[in-house]
Amino acid sequence: MTVEMSVEVGGLRLRGPVVAASGTFGYGTEVPLLERRALGAMVSKGIFLRPREGTPPPRIVETPSGMLNAIGLQGPGVEALIRDYAPQWAGWDFPVLVNINGETAAEYGELAARLDGVPGIAGLEINISCPNVEQGGLYFGNDPRAAAAVTEEVRKRTDLPVWVKLTPMVTDIGVIARACEAAGADALCAINTFVGMSIDLNTQQPRLSFRTGGLSGPAIRPLAVHLAHQAARAVNIPVVGIGGIFRADDALEFLIAGCAAVQVGTATFANPRAIAEVNDGIAAFLASKGLPSLSDLHRYLPRD
Repeated sequence: MTVEMSVEVGGLRLRGPVVAASGTFGYGTEVPLLERRALGAMVSKGIFLRPREGTPPPRIVETPSGMLNAIGLQGPGVEALIRDYAPQWAGWDFPVLVNINGETAAEYGELAARLDGVPGIAGLEINISCPNVEQGGLYFGNDPRAAAAVTEEVRKRTDLPVWVKLTPMVTDIGVIARACEAAGADALCAINTFVGMSIDLNTQQPRLSFRTGGLSGPAIRPLAVHLAHQAARAVNIPVVGIGGIFRADDALEFLIAGCAAVQVGTATFANPRAIAEVNDGIAAFLASKGLPSLSDLHRYLPRD
């Protein structure tokens, strides 16, 4: 049985529901390791207006069923991205979104304006897990007004599809989701990493130089499914599920919970074929249920 796997997500038509997550694929240098026919889209590593060195090592620590990272959003800056990477993406047969970051709403808007209309850039993913220097370091994603302000600033500076990546470190993710939707987001991505810490008992110091880092991997999946489900129930725009997806069954949990697509990241460090295996496993599950397309999944299985 042939299964139709294409899906419309936030202004983009994807040939499949599995997207390479931001941070784990750099600016596309890891793509040659993939079976590209299984890749619905890719989100680039996060970018700021100017080059950024990131945090000193150690930056990554393995944890039970996961990992902590504190890379510090190292990157070459937007002009280098436009010059060196976007021309490569323009020749690829899948869309590439750029993950954008800033310390003020105006910086996000300026990034959106510079990237608008650049060949090879199909959309923007707004990382609102950044500190807002105008509010004393409060994260944009923790405050619905700040999240909406960033989304609105980006929306008015670009015609590209705008996806907003939500932080899990909130009391009610639905409130943030609705604020971003009202401000013009085309889709939401749920969720970013959790903040965690690991202590070296020999040195009695944090294992990461930055002390804390973002926790990803299978350990966070049940939490991520719950939060993605809450976000999906709160809005009428598509939600892309993220968090601890290693197998097709993991991705199907997000899809059944109400997500339109998923992102796979940390799994590819352990298994370069993870994206292909997740994509093919979803197709096999649909075929086993006699479902001709991905869109039939939500009609077949109840969300609540």
